[in-house]
Amino acid sequence: MKRHATAVWNGSGKEGNGNLTTQSTTLNQTQYSFNSRFADGVGTNPEELLAASHAGCFTMKLAFVLGGAGFTPETLETTSHVTLDTASSTITESHLTVKAKVPGIDKAKFDECVKDAELNCPISKAINATISVEATLEN
Repeated sequence: MKRHATAVWNGSGKEGNGNLTTQSTTLNQTQYSFNSRFADGVGTNPEELLAASHAGCFTMKLAFVLGGAGFTPETLETTSHVTLDTASSTITESHLTVKAKVPGIDKAKFDECVKDAELNCPISKAINATISVEATLEN
């Protein structure tokens, strides 16, 4: 399976601007710029999109891992905070916070499933950064 997206940039790195379009057109010429990446400008940025992809990938992987263990989650909600070290231009961390309602599971089994998803979701495998997870199992 292959997916694609296209970036178009016009002008210099700081004064220019660009847009992003995904294969599905969920992003369709969505603007991004120096300000949307490094300040409070309107538009998206690569780090925000990486955070969204990591949260989505991890959450879906966790649903599959839980299902394989015999549990069906009622809800899984994950937030990813991606850290960009601007001095080295390196993404250094993705911290995932997951809140889950999974009927019938105990905390130990849940934590085991979370660790499996953390290590084995494709985005976790693709990024060269520290990955950490804070998981809460709700009643």
